[in-house]
Amino acid sequence: MGECRPLGFLLGLPFALLALVFSLVGAVIWVIGSVLSCLCPCCICCASLANFAVSLVKLPVKILRWFIHQFPC
Repeated sequence: MGECRPLGFLLGLPFALLALVFSLVGAVIWVIGSVLSCLCPCCICCASLANFAVSLVKLPVKILRWFIHQFPC
């Protein structure tokens, strides 16, 4: 069976859906930060903004993995 933890997946699903909204916002921020860094490469804040946006995009997967690993099979 391996990593069979349906309870953790089911309990984490609403939080992952909420994080999906944040990831969409992060994708928009990433696009804006990428455009700004291309227009003005001397702006170091745009690079940190893009890194923050990428972490927001990865958030739903991190939340689901955390919930799945919290519950035994």
